Amino acid sequence: MAGLRAAIGFLTVLPVRVRGEDGLAASRMWFPFVGLLLGGLLAAADVLLRTGIRAGQGGPAALHGGPLIPLLLGTILVALLAVLTRGLHLDGFMDTCDALLGGFDPRRRLDILRDPHVGAFGMAGAVCLLLSKAITIGSLPVGSRTWVMLVVPCISRWAVLLVMGRFPYVRSEGLGAPFVRAGGAARATIVGLAVTGAAVAALAGSLGLVLVAAGALVALGVGAWATRLLGGVTGDIFGAVVESTEVIMLVLAVFLTLGDGAALSPPPFAGI
Repeated sequence: MAGLRAAIGFLTVLPVRVRGEDGLAASRMWFPFVGLLLGGLLAAADVLLRTGIRAGQGGPAALHGGPLIPLLLGTILVALLAVLTRGLHLDGFMDTCDALLGGFDPRRRLDILRDPHVGAFGMAGAVCLLLSKAITIGSLPVGSRTWVMLVVPCISRWAVLLVMGRFPYVRSEGLGAPFVRAGGAARATIVGLAVTGAAVAALAGSLGLVLVAAGALVALGVGAWATRLLGGVTGDIFGAVVESTEVIMLVLAVFLTLGDGAALSPPPFAGI
């Protein structure tokens, strides 16, 4: 269970101590479990917020009383996820936007990744990302939103394992280095896929596996793009993978539920 504690300490704001590089290396296999933990907290917050609105404004119809209420709920959930993860992945996403869109050669792009300041591309990317997440979460039908909130963080944290195992790491040090130096990436990816696939099928139904496939494709696409421009990946790229897969899966979830509001939910709990 040391790996699980290390994964929680690294991926969340929860006060769990990470014991050195060996602890980080052992934590990879537990990334999807931590994703489920984060998803559970988001889903609980979503249910509590909706319950509070119903109680305060006179029933379920209050949730559809104005266009700002879903957007407000989506914004709160996006902010909560950023707080729960200490903005770790968001920071990597912003740095990646600055480096891959603003640099002109691999060395300059790597220098930008090291720069603690946020540039124009990073700021614009963060605004678009957060706004897209808030709008898509708010647009999800109630019958599927809780379940989507549960599985999306799990899938995105498995997807980053694909990138860790598939693409070279371009630094000899850095936040992501311990995850790639220890080896065993294939085993972590396969175990993570088994956990993620089982969780998604149980919580979001068989259609939810489409989100798993989409997450994998987006992750591999980001990894390939970074490798072409940088020669490999870095810890910031890992963060960008998490954020990019999440927003694409949320957009896809909206389209998958257009015809059936409970399309991404387990049949026993459809319409919760």
